[in-house]
Amino acid sequence: MNDRIRTLHALEQEMGILMRRVRRALSERAALVHPSLQPSSYVMLAHLIEAGPRRSADIAEAFDLDKGAVSRQVQHLVELGLVERTPDPADGRATILTATTEAKDRVDQVSRLRIEQLDERLAEWTAEDLDELVSRFSRYNATLDER
Repeated sequence: MNDRIRTLHALEQEMGILMRRVRRALSERAALVHPSLQPSSYVMLAHLIEAGPRRSADIAEAFDLDKGAVSRQVQHLVELGLVERTPDPADGRATILTATTEAKDRVDQVSRLRIEQLDERLAEWTAEDLDELVSRFSRYNATLDER
């Protein structure tokens, strides 16, 4: 096995570790927002907060998910009081989903806590180290997005 292949295997292993950490972090964040919130619904809620009010179809497209799966998660978010539905003024058959103020406040609080934790854990990293990591992750993601 040549060095490049060995390095690519190492990259795959590190990405696997990262994905397990991300799953755990999402579970923790979701529970902090609401004890009954599922991690996948947390991701959807965070997207809705960042992107602004959306139709379910827009969320399904953004996450490349089946509309039925999105509908079930949206219903769960509505039941938890984290998302509100309002009629779409452009299409009476559709609804617009909006994160509640409470949801925005809770997600913001969780985000601030996570940034504080990251800052603490990465205290020995220089600004240049962090910039380089972000730059390389950005390049990696952009390359994988190319089709």
